[in-house]
Amino acid sequence: MPPTVPSPPRRVARILRTSLFAQVACALVLGVVVGRLWPGSAAAFQPLGDGFVRLVKAVISPLVFCVVVVGIARAGDLKAFGRIGLKALIWFEAASTAALLLGLVAANLVAPGSGMRVDPAGLNASALDRQTQGGSLPSATEFVLDALPNSFVGAFADNALLQVLVLACLVGAALLHLGHTKVPGILSAVEQAQEVVFTVVGFVMRLAPLAVFGATVHLIGQYGLGVMKTYGKLIVLCYAVAVLFLVLLAVALRLVSGLSLWKFVRYTREELLLALGTASSETVMPRMMQKLRRAGCRDDAVGLVLPTGYSFNLDGASIYLSIGTLFIAQAVGVDLSLGQQITVVLVLMLTSKGMAGVPGSAFLALSATAGSLGVIPAGAVALLLGVDRIMDSMRVTTNLLGNCVAVFAVSRWEGALDIERAKKVLDGETASVPEEAAGENPEVPVRAAREAAAEAG
Repeated sequence: MPPTVPSPPRRVARILRTSLFAQVACALVLGVVVGRLWPGSAAAFQPLGDGFVRLVKAVISPLVFCVVVVGIARAGDLKAFGRIGLKALIWFEAASTAALLLGLVAANLVAPGSGMRVDPAGLNASALDRQTQGGSLPSATEFVLDALPNSFVGAFADNALLQVLVLACLVGAALLHLGHTKVPGILSAVEQAQEVVFTVVGFVMRLAPLAVFGATVHLIGQYGLGVMKTYGKLIVLCYAVAVLFLVLLAVALRLVSGLSLWKFVRYTREELLLALGTASSETVMPRMMQKLRRAGCRDDAVGLVLPTGYSFNLDGASIYLSIGTLFIAQAVGVDLSLGQQITVVLVLMLTSKGMAGVPGSAFLALSATAGSLGVIPAGAVALLLGVDRIMDSMRVTTNLLGNCVAVFAVSRWEGALDIERAKKVLDGETASVPEEAAGENPEVPVRAAREAAAEAG
Protein backbone atom coordinates (compact mmCIF):
# COMPACT_ATOMS: atom_id res chain seq x y z
CA MET A 1 0.00 0.00 0.00
CA PRO A 2 1.58 3.35 -1.06
CA PRO A 3 2.37 5.78 1.76
CA THR A 4 -0.16 8.53 2.38
CA VAL A 5 1.19 11.98 1.53
CA PRO A 6 -0.09 14.60 4.02
CA SER A 7 -1.93 17.57 2.53
CA PRO A 8 -0.26 21.03 2.55
CA PRO A 9 -2.49 22.34 5.39
CA ARG A 10 -1.59 19.31 7.50
CA ARG A 11 2.10 19.83 6.77
CA VAL A 12 1.89 23.50 7.79
CA ALA A 13 -0.04 22.59 10.94
CA ARG A 14 2.54 19.95 11.85
CA ILE A 15 5.42 22.38 11.30
CA LEU A 16 3.75 25.02 13.48
CA ARG A 17 3.05 22.40 16.13
CA THR A 18 6.56 20.93 16.27
CA SER A 19 8.94 23.72 15.20
CA LEU A 20 9.84 26.44 17.69
CA PHE A 21 11.56 28.30 14.85
CA ALA A 22 8.33 28.49 12.84
CA GLN A 23 6.31 29.54 15.90
CA VAL A 24 8.74 32.31 16.83
CA ALA A 25 9.01 33.52 13.21
CA CYS A 26 5.22 33.80 12.95
CA ALA A 27 5.08 35.61 16.30
CA LEU A 28 7.75 38.03 15.10
CA VAL A 29 5.85 38.90 11.90
CA LEU A 30 2.54 39.17 13.75
CA GLY A 31 4.15 41.43 16.34
CA VAL A 32 5.41 43.82 13.65
CA VAL A 33 1.94 43.98 12.10
CA VAL A 34 0.13 44.59 15.40
CA GLY A 35 2.71 47.14 16.56
CA ARG A 36 2.45 49.02 13.27
CA LEU A 37 -1.36 49.04 13.10
CA TRP A 38 -2.08 49.56 16.81
CA PRO A 39 0.93 51.35 18.35
CA GLY A 40 -1.15 52.32 21.38
CA SER A 41 -1.24 48.67 22.45
CA ALA A 42 2.56 48.53 22.98
CA ALA A 43 2.42 48.86 26.77
CA ALA A 44 -0.31 46.23 27.07
CA PHE A 45 1.80 43.55 25.37
CA GLN A 46 5.13 44.34 27.07
CA PRO A 47 4.45 42.06 30.10
CA LEU A 48 4.46 39.03 27.79
CA GLY A 49 8.13 39.53 27.01
CA ASP A 50 9.10 40.69 30.49
CA GLY A 51 7.40 37.71 32.16
CA PHE A 52 9.16 35.23 29.89
CA VAL A 53 12.56 36.80 30.61
CA ARG A 54 11.86 36.54 34.34
CA LEU A 55 10.99 32.86 34.09
CA VAL A 56 14.18 32.07 32.18
CA LYS A 57 16.36 34.09 34.55
CA ALA A 58 14.92 32.10 37.45
CA VAL A 59 16.59 28.90 36.19
CA ILE A 60 19.88 30.31 34.86
CA SER A 61 21.77 30.42 38.17
CA PRO A 62 20.90 26.87 39.33
CA LEU A 63 21.63 25.54 35.84
CA VAL A 64 25.06 27.19 35.62
CA PHE A 65 25.87 25.94 39.13
CA CYS A 66 24.92 22.35 38.32
CA VAL A 67 26.71 22.27 34.95
CA VAL A 68 29.95 23.67 36.36
CA VAL A 69 29.97 21.42 39.47
CA VAL A 70 29.29 18.31 37.38
CA GLY A 71 31.83 19.40 34.77
CA ILE A 72 34.63 19.84 37.32
CA ALA A 73 33.80 16.65 39.18
CA ARG A 74 33.54 14.56 36.01
CA ALA A 75 36.68 16.02 34.45
CA GLY A 76 38.59 15.16 37.61
CA ASP A 77 41.23 17.84 36.99
CA LEU A 78 40.98 21.26 38.64
CA LYS A 79 44.13 22.45 36.86
CA ALA A 80 42.45 21.82 33.51
CA PHE A 81 39.52 23.93 34.66
CA GLY A 82 41.92 26.76 35.54
CA ARG A 83 43.53 26.50 32.12
CA ILE A 84 40.11 26.72 30.45
CA GLY A 85 39.37 29.92 32.38
CA LEU A 86 42.70 31.50 31.43
CA LYS A 87 42.38 30.58 27.77
CA ALA A 88 38.81 31.88 27.74
CA LEU A 89 39.95 35.28 29.06
CA ILE A 90 42.68 35.46 26.41
CA TRP A 91 40.15 34.68 23.67
CA PHE A 92 37.64 37.18 25.09
CA GLU A 93 40.16 40.02 25.15
CA ALA A 94 41.37 39.31 21.61
CA ALA A 95 37.84 39.08 20.19
CA SER A 96 36.43 42.17 21.92
CA THR A 97 39.49 44.25 20.99
CA ALA A 98 39.12 43.15 17.35
CA ALA A 99 35.44 44.18 17.48
CA LEU A 100 36.35 47.62 18.86
CA LEU A 101 39.01 48.23 16.21
CA LEU A 102 36.73 47.03 13.41
CA GLY A 103 34.02 49.43 14.57
CA LEU A 104 36.42 52.39 14.71
CA VAL A 105 37.79 51.70 11.22
CA ALA A 106 34.28 51.42 9.78
CA ALA A 107 33.09 54.61 11.49
CA ASN A 108 36.08 56.51 10.11
CA LEU A 109 35.47 55.25 6.59
CA VAL A 110 31.69 55.78 6.48
CA ALA A 111 31.34 58.73 8.92
CA PRO A 112 27.68 58.06 9.83
CA GLY A 113 27.32 61.25 11.91
CA SER A 114 28.93 63.72 9.53
CA GLY A 115 26.78 66.59 8.36
CA MET A 116 24.27 66.41 11.25
CA ARG A 117 25.56 69.61 12.95
CA VAL A 118 23.84 68.91 16.25
CA ASP A 119 23.89 71.44 19.09
CA PRO A 120 24.46 69.43 22.31
CA ALA A 121 22.75 72.15 24.36
CA GLY A 122 19.44 71.29 22.71
CA LEU A 123 19.53 67.61 23.69
CA ASN A 124 17.40 66.18 26.49
CA ALA A 125 19.88 65.17 29.21
CA SER A 126 17.11 64.20 31.63
CA ALA A 127 16.06 61.38 29.28
CA LEU A 128 19.60 60.03 29.50
CA ASP A 129 19.43 60.08 33.30
CA ARG A 130 16.17 58.13 33.22
CA GLN A 131 17.72 55.55 30.89
CA THR A 132 20.71 54.97 33.20
CA GLN A 133 18.64 55.30 36.40
CA GLY A 134 21.35 57.46 37.91
CA GLY A 135 23.76 54.51 38.02
CA SER A 136 27.42 54.18 37.16
CA LEU A 137 29.75 51.51 35.86
CA PRO A 138 31.75 49.69 38.58
CA SER A 139 35.44 50.38 38.97
CA ALA A 140 37.94 47.54 38.51
CA THR A 141 38.07 46.95 42.27
CA GLU A 142 34.28 47.01 42.60
CA PHE A 143 33.93 44.63 39.65
CA VAL A 144 36.25 42.08 41.28
CA LEU A 145 34.59 42.41 44.69
CA ASP A 146 31.11 42.12 43.15
CA ALA A 147 32.17 38.79 41.62
CA LEU A 148 32.83 37.39 45.12
CA PRO A 149 29.70 36.21 46.96
CA ASN A 150 29.02 37.25 50.55
CA SER A 151 26.14 34.80 50.81
CA PHE A 152 25.62 31.40 49.22
CA VAL A 153 21.87 31.94 48.88
CA GLY A 154 22.25 35.62 47.99
CA ALA A 155 24.24 34.85 44.84
CA PHE A 156 21.32 32.80 43.52
CA ALA A 157 18.69 35.26 44.75
CA ASP A 158 20.42 38.16 42.97
CA ASN A 159 21.06 36.03 39.87
CA ALA A 160 24.72 37.14 39.99
CA LEU A 161 26.30 34.77 37.46
CA LEU A 162 29.92 35.48 38.32
CA GLN A 163 29.21 34.85 42.00
CA VAL A 164 27.41 31.62 41.15
CA LEU A 165 30.42 30.57 39.05
CA VAL A 166 32.76 31.18 41.98
CA LEU A 167 30.55 29.09 44.27
CA ALA A 168 30.29 26.32 41.67
CA CYS A 169 34.08 26.21 41.28
CA LEU A 170 34.51 25.94 45.06
CA VAL A 171 31.92 23.17 45.37
CA GLY A 172 33.37 21.29 42.39
CA ALA A 173 36.88 21.59 43.83
CA ALA A 174 35.61 20.35 47.20
CA LEU A 175 34.04 17.28 45.58
CA LEU A 176 37.31 16.50 43.82
CA HIS A 177 39.26 16.93 47.05
CA LEU A 178 36.95 14.74 49.14
CA GLY A 179 36.43 12.10 46.46
CA HIS A 180 33.25 10.21 45.65
CA THR A 181 33.69 7.79 48.54
CA LYS A 182 33.50 10.47 51.27
CA VAL A 183 30.43 12.21 49.84
CA PRO A 184 28.45 9.45 48.12
CA GLY A 185 25.39 10.55 46.23
CA ILE A 186 26.19 14.28 46.15
CA LEU A 187 27.32 14.34 42.53
CA SER A 188 24.40 12.16 41.49
CA ALA A 189 21.99 14.56 43.24
CA VAL A 190 23.50 17.55 41.43
CA GLU A 191 23.18 15.74 38.09
CA GLN A 192 19.54 14.94 38.81
CA ALA A 193 18.89 18.57 39.76
CA GLN A 194 20.48 19.58 36.46
CA GLU A 195 18.09 17.35 34.53
CA VAL A 196 15.13 18.82 36.43
CA VAL A 197 16.25 22.36 35.54
CA PHE A 198 16.65 21.43 31.87
CA THR A 199 13.12 19.99 31.91
CA VAL A 200 11.80 23.24 33.41
CA VAL A 201 13.60 25.14 30.64
CA GLY A 202 11.77 22.98 28.11
CA PHE A 203 8.44 23.89 29.68
CA VAL A 204 9.24 27.62 29.73
CA MET A 205 10.41 27.59 26.11
CA ARG A 206 6.92 26.69 24.99
CA LEU A 207 5.98 30.27 25.91
CA ALA A 208 8.68 31.74 23.66
CA PRO A 209 6.34 32.71 20.78
CA LEU A 210 4.16 34.74 23.16
CA ALA A 211 7.26 36.50 24.51
CA VAL A 212 8.54 37.37 21.03
CA PHE A 213 5.11 38.65 20.01
CA GLY A 214 4.84 40.90 23.08
CA ALA A 215 8.39 42.23 22.79
CA THR A 216 7.99 42.99 19.07
CA VAL A 217 4.67 44.79 19.50
CA HIS A 218 6.27 46.93 22.21
CA LEU A 219 9.31 47.73 20.08
CA ILE A 220 7.40 48.72 16.95
CA GLY A 221 4.61 50.46 18.87
CA GLN A 222 6.93 52.55 21.01
CA TYR A 223 9.64 53.45 18.52
CA GLY A 224 7.89 53.04 15.19
CA LEU A 225 9.63 52.64 11.86
CA GLY A 226 10.42 56.34 11.46
CA VAL A 227 13.66 55.97 13.42
CA MET A 228 15.03 54.00 10.48
CA LYS A 229 14.93 57.15 8.34
CA THR A 230 16.67 59.38 10.88
CA TYR A 231 19.42 56.95 11.85
CA GLY A 232 19.44 54.76 8.75
CA LYS A 233 23.14 55.24 7.99
CA LEU A 234 24.19 54.42 11.55
CA ILE A 235 21.92 51.37 11.79
CA VAL A 236 23.08 49.93 8.46
CA LEU A 237 26.73 50.50 9.38
CA CYS A 238 26.43 48.77 12.77
CA TYR A 239 24.67 45.76 11.31
CA ALA A 240 27.09 45.56 8.37
CA VAL A 241 30.11 45.66 10.70
CA ALA A 242 28.49 42.98 12.87
CA VAL A 243 28.08 40.74 9.82
CA LEU A 244 31.70 41.34 8.82
CA PHE A 245 32.84 40.52 12.35
CA LEU A 246 30.85 37.29 12.29
CA VAL A 247 32.49 36.38 8.98
CA LEU A 248 35.88 36.87 10.64
CA LEU A 249 34.70 34.74 13.56
CA ALA A 250 33.62 32.05 11.11
CA VAL A 251 37.10 32.04 9.58
CA ALA A 252 38.69 31.85 13.03
CA LEU A 253 36.39 28.98 14.04
CA ARG A 254 37.21 27.09 10.85
CA LEU A 255 40.95 27.54 11.39
CA VAL A 256 40.84 26.57 15.07
CA SER A 257 38.40 23.67 15.00
CA GLY A 258 37.44 22.95 11.38
CA LEU A 259 33.77 23.64 12.21
CA SER A 260 31.36 25.79 10.23
CA LEU A 261 29.73 28.80 11.91
CA TRP A 262 26.95 28.75 9.31
CA LYS A 263 26.09 25.16 10.22
CA PHE A 264 26.06 26.15 13.88
CA VAL A 265 23.69 29.04 13.07
CA ARG A 266 21.41 26.58 11.31
CA TYR A 267 21.67 24.19 14.27
CA THR A 268 20.71 26.94 16.75
CA ARG A 269 18.32 28.94 14.56
CA GLU A 270 15.48 28.67 17.09
CA GLU A 271 17.60 30.11 19.88
CA LEU A 272 19.03 32.89 17.69
CA LEU A 273 15.58 33.93 16.49
CA LEU A 274 14.30 33.91 20.06
CA ALA A 275 17.21 36.09 21.23
CA LEU A 276 16.55 38.39 18.28
CA GLY A 277 12.86 38.68 19.10
CA THR A 278 13.25 39.25 22.84
CA ALA A 279 16.47 41.33 22.54
CA SER A 280 17.97 39.25 25.35
CA SER A 281 20.70 36.64 25.10
CA GLU A 282 19.95 35.48 28.65
CA THR A 283 16.67 33.96 27.48
CA VAL A 284 18.55 31.37 25.43
CA MET A 285 21.56 30.70 27.66
CA PRO A 286 20.14 27.44 29.09
CA ARG A 287 19.28 26.11 25.63
CA MET A 288 22.65 27.16 24.21
CA MET A 289 24.44 25.35 27.01
CA GLN A 290 22.37 22.28 26.23
CA LYS A 291 23.10 22.40 22.50
CA LEU A 292 26.81 23.07 22.94
CA ARG A 293 27.06 20.00 25.20
CA ARG A 294 25.23 17.91 22.63
CA ALA A 295 27.60 19.22 19.95
CA GLY A 296 30.64 17.71 21.66
CA CYS A 297 31.83 20.44 24.04
CA ARG A 298 32.76 19.14 27.49
CA ASP A 299 30.58 20.19 30.41
CA ASP A 300 33.29 22.09 32.29
CA ALA A 301 34.17 24.16 29.19
CA VAL A 302 30.54 25.01 28.45
CA GLY A 303 29.75 25.77 32.08
CA LEU A 304 32.68 28.14 32.50
CA VAL A 305 33.19 29.82 29.11
CA LEU A 306 29.61 30.63 28.09
CA PRO A 307 28.39 32.31 31.33
CA THR A 308 31.71 34.15 31.78
CA GLY A 309 31.45 35.46 28.24
CA TYR A 310 28.21 37.23 29.17
CA SER A 311 30.35 39.59 31.29
CA PHE A 312 33.71 39.57 29.51
CA ASN A 313 33.01 38.97 25.82
CA LEU A 314 30.47 41.52 24.57
CA ASP A 315 31.54 41.68 20.93
CA GLY A 316 28.30 43.22 19.65
CA ALA A 317 28.35 45.85 22.37
CA SER A 318 31.99 46.63 21.53
CA ILE A 319 31.09 47.28 17.90
CA TYR A 320 28.19 49.52 18.92
CA LEU A 321 30.26 51.47 21.48
CA SER A 322 33.13 52.21 19.10
CA ILE A 323 30.88 53.25 16.23
CA GLY A 324 28.57 55.14 18.60
CA THR A 325 31.44 57.18 20.07
CA LEU A 326 32.62 58.34 16.64
CA PHE A 327 29.02 58.93 15.50
CA ILE A 328 28.46 61.29 18.44
CA ALA A 329 31.74 63.12 17.80
CA GLN A 330 30.94 63.53 14.10
CA ALA A 331 27.37 64.67 14.84
CA VAL A 332 28.54 67.52 17.11
CA GLY A 333 31.39 68.47 14.80
CA VAL A 334 34.35 67.13 16.82
CA ASP A 335 37.24 65.68 14.84
CA LEU A 336 39.02 63.04 16.91
CA SER A 337 42.75 62.57 16.32
CA LEU A 338 44.42 59.18 16.03
CA GLY A 339 45.67 59.47 19.61
CA GLN A 340 42.17 60.24 20.88
CA GLN A 341 40.77 57.27 18.99
CA ILE A 342 43.39 55.02 20.57
CA THR A 343 42.22 56.40 23.92
CA VAL A 344 38.66 55.45 22.93
CA VAL A 345 39.77 51.83 22.39
CA LEU A 346 41.65 51.67 25.68
CA VAL A 347 38.77 53.17 27.68
CA LEU A 348 36.17 50.93 26.04
CA MET A 349 38.33 47.85 26.67
CA LEU A 350 37.85 48.59 30.37
CA THR A 351 34.31 49.99 30.53
CA SER A 352 32.79 47.27 28.32
CA LYS A 353 33.81 44.61 30.86
CA GLY A 354 31.60 46.06 33.59
CA MET A 355 28.45 46.50 31.50
CA ALA A 356 26.58 43.28 32.26
CA GLY A 357 23.52 43.78 34.45
CA VAL A 358 23.90 47.58 34.76
CA PRO A 359 20.82 49.58 33.62
CA GLY A 360 21.64 51.75 30.60
CA SER A 361 25.18 50.33 30.57
CA ALA A 362 25.83 51.30 26.94
CA PHE A 363 25.11 54.95 27.70
CA LEU A 364 27.22 54.85 30.85
CA ALA A 365 30.13 53.42 28.86
CA LEU A 366 29.68 56.05 26.15
CA SER A 367 29.49 58.82 28.76
CA ALA A 368 32.65 57.54 30.44
CA THR A 369 34.43 57.46 27.09
CA ALA A 370 33.28 60.97 26.17
CA GLY A 371 34.40 62.23 29.58
CA SER A 372 37.86 60.68 29.23
CA LEU A 373 38.41 62.47 25.92
CA GLY A 374 37.32 65.85 27.27
CA VAL A 375 36.24 67.15 23.87
CA ILE A 376 32.82 65.50 23.42
CA PRO A 377 29.97 66.94 25.54
CA ALA A 378 28.62 64.19 27.80
CA GLY A 379 25.06 65.25 26.98
CA ALA A 380 25.66 64.38 23.33
CA VAL A 381 25.29 60.70 24.25
CA ALA A 382 21.53 61.39 24.33
CA LEU A 383 21.69 61.39 20.52
CA LEU A 384 21.60 57.59 20.60
CA LEU A 385 18.52 57.29 22.82
CA GLY A 386 16.19 56.97 19.84
CA VAL A 387 18.14 54.20 18.16
CA ASP A 388 19.51 52.19 21.08
CA ARG A 389 16.66 49.68 21.20
CA ILE A 390 16.99 49.03 17.45
CA MET A 391 20.63 48.11 18.07
CA ASP A 392 19.72 45.51 20.69
CA SER A 393 19.13 42.83 18.07
CA MET A 394 22.59 43.35 16.59
CA ARG A 395 24.29 43.41 19.97
CA VAL A 396 22.47 40.36 21.31
CA THR A 397 23.03 38.18 18.24
CA THR A 398 26.70 39.12 17.88
CA ASN A 399 27.38 38.69 21.61
CA LEU A 400 25.70 35.29 21.61
CA LEU A 401 27.48 33.90 18.55
CA GLY A 402 30.78 35.35 19.75
CA ASN A 403 30.44 33.49 23.05
CA CYS A 404 29.44 30.23 21.36
CA VAL A 405 32.47 30.44 19.05
CA ALA A 406 34.57 31.06 22.16
CA VAL A 407 33.23 27.83 23.71
CA PHE A 408 34.20 25.81 20.62
CA ALA A 409 37.60 27.51 20.28
CA VAL A 410 38.61 27.18 23.93
CA SER A 411 37.29 23.61 24.08
CA ARG A 412 39.40 22.71 21.05
CA TRP A 413 42.40 24.52 22.51
CA GLU A 414 42.09 22.56 25.76
CA GLY A 415 41.25 19.21 24.12
CA ALA A 416 37.73 19.32 25.54
CA LEU A 417 35.93 19.07 22.19
CA ASP A 418 34.76 15.89 20.47
CA ILE A 419 35.36 17.03 16.87
CA GLU A 420 33.72 14.04 15.21
CA ARG A 421 30.58 14.38 17.30
CA ALA A 422 30.47 18.14 16.67
CA LYS A 423 30.68 17.67 12.90
CA LYS A 424 27.98 15.00 12.88
CA VAL A 425 25.60 17.10 14.98
CA LEU A 426 26.17 20.27 12.95
CA ASP A 427 25.72 18.29 9.74
CA GLY A 428 22.31 17.17 11.00
CA GLU A 429 23.24 13.52 11.52
CA THR A 430 20.92 13.21 14.51
CA ALA A 431 21.60 9.49 14.76
CA SER A 432 24.78 10.46 16.58
CA VAL A 433 22.75 12.09 19.36
CA PRO A 434 21.16 9.75 21.93
CA GLU A 435 17.39 9.65 21.77
CA GLU A 436 17.05 11.03 25.30
CA ALA A 437 19.09 14.07 24.26
CA ALA A 438 16.86 14.61 21.28
CA GLY A 439 13.90 14.39 23.61
CA GLU A 440 15.28 17.40 25.51
CA ASN A 441 14.38 19.61 22.57
CA PRO A 442 10.83 20.76 23.38
CA GLU A 443 9.90 21.83 19.91
CA VAL A 444 10.83 18.48 18.34
CA PRO A 445 9.64 15.74 20.68
CA VAL A 446 10.56 12.19 19.83
CA ARG A 447 6.94 11.19 19.37
CA ALA A 448 6.35 13.93 16.77
CA ALA A 449 9.52 12.91 14.93
CA ARG A 450 8.33 9.32 14.75
CA GLU A 451 4.90 10.43 13.47
CA ALA A 452 6.52 12.55 10.78
CA ALA A 453 8.71 9.63 9.71
CA ALA A 454 5.68 7.35 9.56
CA GLU A 455 3.74 9.81 7.42
CA ALA A 456 6.69 10.15 5.06
CA GLY A 457 6.72 6.40 4.63
